[in-house]
Amino acid sequence: MPRTVCCLAIALAPLAAEVAADEMQMQMQMDDAARFGRILVDQLEWRHGDGASGGVWEAEGWYGNDDDKLLARSEGDWPSGAPAAATASGRAELLWDRIVTRWWSVQGGARGDFGAGPGRGWAALGVQGLAPYWIAVEATAYLGSAGTLAARLKTETDLRFTQRLILQPELELNAYSRPDRARDQGAGLADLQAGLRLRYELRRELAPYLGAVWVRRADATAQPLRAAGEPAAQWQWLAGVRCWF
Repeated sequence: MPRTVCCLAIALAPLAAEVAADEMQMQMQMDDAARFGRILVDQLEWRHGDGASGGVWEAEGWYGNDDDKLLARSEGDWPSGAPAAATASGRAELLWDRIVTRWWSVQGGARGDFGAGPGRGWAALGVQGLAPYWIAVEATAYLGSAGTLAARLKTETDLRFTQRLILQPELELNAYSRPDRARDQGAGLADLQAGLRLRYELRRELAPYLGAVWVRRADATAQPLRAAGEPAAQWQWLAGVRCWF
């Protein structure tokens, strides 16, 4: 009897190995096909300084798997003293994100500008990932109507003092190949923004923060501001909240 059982086990071993391999392959396919989504409100803040104040938002959401995602993001601002819905100005993007290396992905899609003049549409192509020293990078090129080109670069990193207290330096710049007078936008480097935000994570999904930001607009872009009595470069204090779900 023991000999019979042993022979039967030897005979069934290849079949068991094949079944295990099939189960492993099926699990890998299920993992690859798994979908997930998240909405991140990276900045929802109020700024004040140099005679100007207003709200700012920056948010993104995505849905997909580890390799491919549909990504939507938006950023903009609204001045104080008026309803945000009536005076908000910013951009919204809808992109397809594809992982190409362990730390980098390529993105392609469309961008739309709204508020502060007529709307504008752009085709978008860029990269997003982690540079050395854990610096997050977004670099995107845009093609608009009549061959107008634009570029956006954003970098940021998290410097952890504790598990909950985090300092986030950030740098963002935007450039255009042609002026757009209807939107008070000059050619070349249109604006540069450098900020520091110190946040405290009440929990991972919710973190209030305080900070400061320096905004510098190039001469052509700053002309309408000067006409309105505002400086081309200004420091502003800020308070806000970062959350995701």
